[in-house]
Amino acid sequence: MRGFFDRRELLHAPERELHNGGYMAYAESPARAEAVAAALPGLDAPEDRGEGPILAVHDAAYIDFLKRVPQLWADAGRSGDATGYVWPVVGRRPLNLTRVDALIGQYSFDASTPITLDSWTSAYWASQCALAATHAVLDGERVAFALCRPPGHHAGADYCGGYCYLNHAAIAAQAARDAGRARVAILDIDYHHGNGTQDIFLERDDVFYASIHADPATDYPFFWGHADECGTGVGAGATRNLPLPRGTDLAPYRDALTHALDAIAAFGPELLIVSLGVDTFAGDKISFFGIETEDYAVLARDISARQWPTAILMEGGYTIEAIGANVRTFLDAF
Repeated sequence: MRGFFDRRELLHAPERELHNGGYMAYAESPARAEAVAAALPGLDAPEDRGEGPILAVHDAAYIDFLKRVPQLWADAGRSGDATGYVWPVVGRRPLNLTRVDALIGQYSFDASTPITLDSWTSAYWASQCALAATHAVLDGERVAFALCRPPGHHAGADYCGGYCYLNHAAIAAQAARDAGRARVAILDIDYHHGNGTQDIFLERDDVFYASIHADPATDYPFFWGHADECGTGVGAGATRNLPLPRGTDLAPYRDALTHALDAIAAFGPELLIVSLGVDTFAGDKISFFGIETEDYAVLARDISARQWPTAILMEGGYTIEAIGANVRTFLDAF
């Protein structure tokens, strides 16, 4: 299996995040990617395919914001990482506001996604890794892996959040569509719902999105990922959400996975993209499922048995001591 990683993904290193009402060390640290890379020797550097595939998914004004906001933050006399504190409750009104705090509120949805001088660079190269893995599969590989960091599935077309700045799965899916694949499916098996991926494809019927995740009644991101969200307009039926309760272990998780895979099979994809989060691990420090390291082999074989060409993209997983073994177990079995 070919795999891709660029060490510039390690540059993004916020010092802290707001979590449960207080500041804590930033959970999505560079050590996550370093641990996975150490478990997977031989990862290749990606080709630079430019901003075109990114702009095919993300709003140009939002991309400009990601590039400019650290300097705007510094110009405002602020120290540390750019972090918001005001978000519109009802809607993000396009008022052409210029104060940095207003811009952060317009283009983000939480306080756990600080923007540093290096956030754009790291997210950009994470997306290039996703594109490299996708094109490897489009060119004939059965499966390829991208070590994407920071992760992507919480980022929408014009917003960041949940440690995510660019939506690598969406960028990969759109690249496959632009390369001529008529139907692409995304299977999201991160502990948290991929609200950004859902938002991007909610009204489309050419990209199927299936997510197995913690029930948003109890877990982040709360306002997306409920079972009755199934797509709108021509996209009705092309979104499938399978929320599960805290404490879910292998048996009920496999039941949900079978349901998701059957729905994807009915869609008939020419390419599958897996948003792989190993924060489903029983020992994950910010999540609450009961999947053990050896269980990732079972889940990987369930997916691989469907025989779809597959690009696997890294999302969450926050226990540094286990993340490498969990990812390696999944990929080896796949």
